[in-house]
Amino acid sequence: MALSNNVIGAINFVAMLLSIPIIGAGIWLANQPDNSCVKILQWPVIVLGVLILVVALAGFIGGFWRIPWLLIAYLVGMLILIILLACLVVFVYMVTMRGSGHLEPSRAYLEYHLEDFSGWLQRRVRSSFKWERIKICLSSTDICTQLNQTYTMAIDFFNSHLTPIESGCCKPPTECGYTFVNPTNWISPINNIEDPDCIQWSNDQTQLCYNCNSCKAGLLANIKQEWRKADIILLITLIALICVYLVGCCAFRNAKTEDIFRKYKQGYT
Repeated sequence: MALSNNVIGAINFVAMLLSIPIIGAGIWLANQPDNSCVKILQWPVIVLGVLILVVALAGFIGGFWRIPWLLIAYLVGMLILIILLACLVVFVYMVTMRGSGHLEPSRAYLEYHLEDFSGWLQRRVRSSFKWERIKICLSSTDICTQLNQTYTMAIDFFNSHLTPIESGCCKPPTECGYTFVNPTNWISPINNIEDPDCIQWSNDQTQLCYNCNSCKAGLLANIKQEWRKADIILLITLIALICVYLVGCCAFRNAKTEDIFRKYKQGYT
């Protein structure tokens, strides 16, 4: 039984290590300007990673110090956390299935439309109360101001591959027909404009297109890209955790079998 318990302890040490990429993915999301403004996914990921670390630590202690009730708590707790992690992986995949950019003539960057994204993501930014907080957070960053330092000529700007937030929030939509002065300063067209976003644009550097639906769409497109990257990390970690958990279950069963056999042999002798 000592050998099996040592195996269980070693397996749970591996599980502790597997919590690191989960926590790291959450911290990485929290450090992205857009995710730090929205604050949706990073904390559930970090909390889940910490819980996996704590439960794996319990299994590690229970394995090496031969504490059966702690091992049972580990098996139950880790199973619940694996199920939660699997649900999170599927959820992130489902809400990020929709939403992609649209090409515009003579432009290298893409334009983004809010209605292209999943309803769940749309509801995170449609509320005026929620968006006001997000808008203030975004406008306080240097996402748009950096463009003025990078691009001075219109041709260079039009041929650039902007991030979704830069495309949606830092300039007016291409279909509005604004004339380029610099990346965050545009001359309004004379003819009538149908798109409400065209009216929302302002050369005020604190406003720009932060009130536009294109900015909300650009934010969601950025979030989608980052969530997909984090989801790949979570999926790989989930598969590894399942493998470690199954090996741990086999080791625990073998330890119980050895214990029963040892007690039977002692009783027989």
